[in-house]
Amino acid sequence: MKTITMATVAQHAQVSKSTVSHFLNGRYSHMSDETKKRVEKSIKELDYRPNILARSLKQKTTTTIGVIVANSLHTFSAQVIRSIEDICNKADFHLIVCNADNDSIKEQKYIDMLRAKQVDGMIILPTGHNEAIYNDMVDSNYPVVFVDRTLPNVAIPSVMVNNEMASRLAVQHFIDSGYRKISIITNEIDAIAPRIERIVGYKKTLDSNGLKIEEDYIKALEIQHVQQGVKELLELEEPPQAILAGNDLTLIEILKYLKSQNLKIPKDMAVIGIDDVSFASFFEPALTIVEQPAFDIGKKAAELLMGKIQKEGQVGQSKMYLFEPELVIRNSC
Repeated sequence: MKTITMATVAQHAQVSKSTVSHFLNGRYSHMSDETKKRVEKSIKELDYRPNILARSLKQKTTTTIGVIVANSLHTFSAQVIRSIEDICNKADFHLIVCNADNDSIKEQKYIDMLRAKQVDGMIILPTGHNEAIYNDMVDSNYPVVFVDRTLPNVAIPSVMVNNEMASRLAVQHFIDSGYRKISIITNEIDAIAPRIERIVGYKKTLDSNGLKIEEDYIKALEIQHVQQGVKELLELEEPPQAILAGNDLTLIEILKYLKSQNLKIPKDMAVIGIDDVSFASFFEPALTIVEQPAFDIGKKAAELLMGKIQKEGQVGQSKMYLFEPELVIRNSC
């Protein structure tokens, strides 16, 4: 098939190539209605589609960013992506979303692929194990922003929630509700800052309330082992009265196990989850949740990246943008 170019459209519409270019870029305020209709008709009849690659080479931008999330199944990740997409859409940017599964090798492959596609920048929820790659992006002035996690030896700005406060809010609410034997279950630590910080917040709150920290009550598990972890907690000589779920997927596994054992919430076990879940308000009983402002976090990350792409700030500048969580009290505690 013959390649349809801008010149082809111009010839068909009997206008100049620059007129077609102005039309495609929305610059037709000084164009007559008759000319606009002619160009529009030619584009439709010829089924012309602009060569995005050629345009990106000319303009030195692909108007595309990459987003690499740790796990796309997390409600937090989905909400962050949705918020980033909103900002990109307003700026006429496209989005390529990659799921790294907290796998550093997979993350590296995605970073290499996105850079090969010459995306203008990246927003990454980092695994934390590709420090040399992250620093290479900093050294080459490549626009990148972290979300949810930060690395002390990498000068990349990070947008995240106050994870210690998220645990503090939940544990303090347990205590204020009369619970003293409180457990926390989160994903395996693996040097991932939010998980560490949430356990730190849990411990600090117990300590500030004069409660003993029971190491048996603290579990960091792969998601497929969470239900077994709950079983082990219930088999302790002094089982906990309450469980804090470190994230949404952990919460779901805890709820599944409690239901399988016909245990009532909060009568048999009080539960609070960090991260909102879509069913929290109509689950029976309705779930008390510590919400992360995921949409605000995604919006801030996208705005920071756009600023870096447009050279509005120092690309390698290391700064943390911290958002505060909110306790939404319902009936599970």
